[in-house]
Amino acid sequence: MQHDDFDLQDFLPYLLNQAAEASSLEFQQVYKDRYGMLRTEWRVLFHLGIYGRMSAKEIGQRSKMHKTKISRAVQKLAERRFLTRTTDDQDRRLEWLELTTQGGKAYRDLRAIAMQYDAGLSQKLTDRENAVLRQALRKLAQQG
Repeated sequence: MQHDDFDLQDFLPYLLNQAAEASSLEFQQVYKDRYGMLRTEWRVLFHLGIYGRMSAKEIGQRSKMHKTKISRAVQKLAERRFLTRTTDDQDRRLEWLELTTQGGKAYRDLRAIAMQYDAGLSQKLTDRENAVLRQALRKLAQQG
């Protein structure tokens, strides 16, 4: 058998994926258990909670999620009455999304948990490691 010297365990995309999976599993269980949400749904919820009224296209541009996934997430959140969809008066193809009172409450609940979870993850690193990691990840995210 031929020896392959490619080290998958040190391949940056693989490492990033492993770190993302490991660091998000516990938080994923929170939004799934509390609200029955999938990852794309909580991401849409958080975009609307942070930025307010937006279109699905704007969410896609900010989140780099595919429009089909956003559309499904919007549909599920609307069914649960977490958001409203309003057709634009000028452009009937454009739909504005906004959190309902119930959606805002879910956002604030999950936001508080997310902040605690982030703080817990951050404690595993020194302040310097934390700053360097976040800066490096932002830099890599801008490449795409």
